[in-house]
Amino acid sequence: MSDFVDGFWGYYVGSIAVLGIIWCLWLIFSQRKWLGSRTVKVEDTGHVWDGNLRELNNPVPRWWTIMYVGMCIFGLGYLILYPGLGFYAGKLGYTTQQEIQQDQSAHDAAVKPVFAKYAAMDIPAIAADKDAQVIGQRLFLNNCAQCHGSDARGSKSFPNLVEGDSMYGREPAVIQETITNGRNGVMPGFKESMSPQVAGDIAQYVRSMSGLASDSIRAIRGKREYQNFCVACHGAEGKGNKALGAPNLTDDVWLYGSSENEIVNGILNGRNNRMPAQAQKLTPEQIRMLTAWVWGLTGGKDVASSTTNVAK
Repeated sequence: MSDFVDGFWGYYVGSIAVLGIIWCLWLIFSQRKWLGSRTVKVEDTGHVWDGNLRELNNPVPRWWTIMYVGMCIFGLGYLILYPGLGFYAGKLGYTTQQEIQQDQSAHDAAVKPVFAKYAAMDIPAIAADKDAQVIGQRLFLNNCAQCHGSDARGSKSFPNLVEGDSMYGREPAVIQETITNGRNGVMPGFKESMSPQVAGDIAQYVRSMSGLASDSIRAIRGKREYQNFCVACHGAEGKGNKALGAPNLTDDVWLYGSSENEIVNGILNGRNNRMPAQAQKLTPEQIRMLTAWVWGLTGGKDVASSTTNVAK
């Protein structure tokens, strides 16, 4: 709360907090004139029901008033020690970020012995260990399933990790690099330099390279345009380029779908897929364990050279 970027809100929150406590104290003392008196007169409201049920205005017990004032004092003390007054960080310098880091450090120390026995093992050996598989799967479910699905088969715009395709390769080192630092796959859009008709012809050619039904005449035109716009990244044969993260266009793996409309949309508007880095979230030991589990999904086999066609 002490990290406001706008000066107004810091003062606003601080004043609301202090004035709120002051108002509570004013309210109790302004309405309780009998606080200083040991004799409390009970007020009769004059309301009577059923002949003898009389309504009285009894003041709350003294212990309740003391507790009420005590809580107000406690609130002021809390605001002095902890952040709550806008820009003021509190005497103790407490932050939730610091608490999370301490909890994370304690957790890492507690689980360190669990990962210690895997430190000297290579990725394939870890992938073959049954206990490591359980740990890796739990790490995946907690950190990766939100995008790739609990079965790791992905969904539209999220790669399938089971089929074995990968734009960057399936080598353990590559998977570990991907998990650690993330990826940002970008395909530029060409809507400023080509018409939808030309993009449609290229889409027909891309479909033909994947063995899908296509219009042969349009595919011939699309091949010519492919040489002008796409060959630099995807290669003359459409096999892609792992160094660039350019997908293989000859397989039958589609991240966005194989329809002409989806392919045209990718060509004209481009794609920008980002996988967030996990280095700040997971320890190196956890990343190695997760790497082994992902690598082991296909037995380490790289079925093809692409996770998806970028226009797919």
